[in-house]
Amino acid sequence: MRLWLFESLIAFVFFLGGSLLVSRWLDGSRWWWVPGWYADNSWLLPAAVVVLLLPFLVAEPFVRYAVHRWELSGDVVYARSGFLTREWVFVPVSRIQTVDKGQGWLERMLGLATLEIRTASHAGSSTIKGLDYGVAAGLAEQLAHRAEELRDDAT
Repeated sequence: MRLWLFESLIAFVFFLGGSLLVSRWLDGSRWWWVPGWYADNSWLLPAAVVVLLLPFLVAEPFVRYAVHRWELSGDVVYARSGFLTREWVFVPVSRIQTVDKGQGWLERMLGLATLEIRTASHAGSSTIKGLDYGVAAGLAEQLAHRAEELRDDAT
């Protein structure tokens, strides 16, 4: 959840900064395309950004945390995500071709990682974001060994 909170905070800073720059640029301007009421009240744009985006950007990480789940059973990796449109992905371990873990700069700073489970089919592939680095490393190794065992049994 910390990762999603930081991502929301960064998005908010960019939106607010952009609205402040535009507001400053249009402040007191008398260009023909800028309404007079706005040229005199350019503070309305940053205020609208705060009022409209702040509640969404604060609530979004908690909602994402509530709906994102993953589980590893003996032969299947299960991942669920989404709020408005929910997505369930079942990846048979025997079909796994590669298991990759990666870290962006923010994930590295927080000690987290993203696990990418790839199959030959795009529909069967899955990404699990925001795992503790140790959990991601252990899960990647476990999945790779289990996939190799199941593939060897099938041949």
